[in-house]
Amino acid sequence: MRIVTWNVNSVRLRIGLVERLIAQCAPDVLCLQETKVQDMHFPLEPLARLGYGHQLVHGMKSYNGVAILSRVPLKEAGQMDWCEKEDCRHAYATLPGGIELHNYYIPAGGDIPDAEANPKFAHKLRFLAELVAWWEARQKPRRKAILVGDLNIAPLETDVWSHKALLDVVSHTPIEVEWLGKLQAAHGFVDAVRHFIPPAERLYSWWSYRASDWRAADRGRRLDHIWVTPALRDRLSGAAVLKEARGWETPSDHAPAIVDLAV
Repeated sequence: MRIVTWNVNSVRLRIGLVERLIAQCAPDVLCLQETKVQDMHFPLEPLARLGYGHQLVHGMKSYNGVAILSRVPLKEAGQMDWCEKEDCRHAYATLPGGIELHNYYIPAGGDIPDAEANPKFAHKLRFLAELVAWWEARQKPRRKAILVGDLNIAPLETDVWSHKALLDVVSHTPIEVEWLGKLQAAHGFVDAVRHFIPPAERLYSWWSYRASDWRAADRGRRLDHIWVTPALRDRLSGAAVLKEARGWETPSDHAPAIVDLAV
């Protein structure tokens, strides 16, 4: 089973790129974030024609939004809201074999890494704290679960172009990295991409639109993640980040992350 996660940054604007991604990578399950569209306007029919007839969309106008598009049946599908906000950041479903899939779009957090001065950063930290508490309360030794999405945090020094330069930049600050570590520990999640690509190797999934030549500058961050619970560790068979997608015409600023599991 191939799982792909991608912050598409407007699914209607980039439906052609979604189709290109499908043609190139053939995911069994495609998770999108920042779809930026109300459910009634989501391009479901073109994706169904490509074989993704099992669909869960949870979106709003112009902002946020998550979707799960699948070739395999989805059961117990739904969505959750966090921080008392209905801002479309979490969709979930159960895949064949009883595997839970959770697709998240964690708040970016604004520009100032100070919860008192920046309500957006406070929202991000609260969101993470609520996720940690929720996963800790659901601990189960043999739970089969996959957590994917734009988590908007680059945890490792090699997940950013410069650890020193970004220590005070939202997405790599110590407090964000600490909370992401707590979330990972809440159910013993395995970082599936780093399971195959060593932590010593630099790896990014996001490059700013502000760079005139993003590839030459290569000032990236790894914000997009796929984690699995320990019960699925031995099923992991491969992983990659499709960096070339950042160079497609009218691209998202994110590249898709890909993980393969034996089923």
